[in-house]
Amino acid sequence: MSPQQFFFELSGESKDMPPAEAVRCIEAEAGDHRVVSTGPGYMVAEFDPSALDGIADRIALTHSMGRYLGMYDPDDVSNLESAELPEGSFAIRAKRFEGMMRDADSQGIIRRIGGILSKRNDVNLREPDFVVRMQMCDGIHLYLEQRVTETDLLEKRKVGERPFFSPISLHPKYARALINLTGVRKGGTVLDPFCGTGGIVIEAAEMGMRAMASDFDPEMVDGCRENMEFYGLPIHDFEVLDIGEIGERFHDVDAICTDPPYGRSTKTGGEDIDIIYRRAGEAIPKALKAGARAGVVLPHPMEFPAMELESMFVQRVHGSLSRHYHIFRNP
Repeated sequence: MSPQQFFFELSGESKDMPPAEAVRCIEAEAGDHRVVSTGPGYMVAEFDPSALDGIADRIALTHSMGRYLGMYDPDDVSNLESAELPEGSFAIRAKRFEGMMRDADSQGIIRRIGGILSKRNDVNLREPDFVVRMQMCDGIHLYLEQRVTETDLLEKRKVGERPFFSPISLHPKYARALINLTGVRKGGTVLDPFCGTGGIVIEAAEMGMRAMASDFDPEMVDGCRENMEFYGLPIHDFEVLDIGEIGERFHDVDAICTDPPYGRSTKTGGEDIDIIYRRAGEAIPKALKAGARAGVVLPHPMEFPAMELESMFVQRVHGSLSRHYHIFRNP
């Protein structure tokens, strides 16, 4: 099957993290690919279309995606005459990204586009066979909507919905994004050595990874297992362990993804939090496969001398609290 171009409508929580996650998902599911263009709220990439479902099943920071029809000038959409569309009826749905292109008449553009497309396909605004999405940002981008991220399912797995929970936990969307940023493939092993209530472990298993968990607190490991059982998910391996011991227990792990403890209410066994982080930086590469990545969320930027810091993404939470998503590569 020949490569095709696909449009990714990115979520707006962060400028850099959504496109980076999309690229890692494409790498993991499609292999060969090309990023064609990026811009405010979108990315266009070219890859084998058979990989689209695998990408869509795992991605978290993209609203919707589908075959790209092209970028058009608001005053001239005549090139759309040659666009290939599926059989059936259509509707056009438009969105301005963060209020861009305020001077453009969106309804007028929709009428012109609809006039061209309706020469070959019928319009059905209520129950169309397919939807043509129009994103207005640095131009008029059109794509066939093929997959929409199921945010409702992610909401159902957030911390307050679990039988065992702690108020300090990543939202499932960001737990999933952290896993994706490591580029781990479906079926790979993913270890969270600060598993807590299991938010990252749950998402890893949901994505088809072999999820593994450890924590120094037996209550957390038991709670993680309880949550996994609640969602009917398998846990590949688990252990009550201090972070410094993970390299002796786990070997050649495909990805380590973790959100270590922080804040005054966190259980640390009386140990200074920054010492725990440094010990994690020494222990993680011992359990991780050579060349593999670790995704580590920390409250401030930090380097782990034994690994290369490939990238870091900042998420503002509230007040002075920010989460720094570090992506390290093992030598």
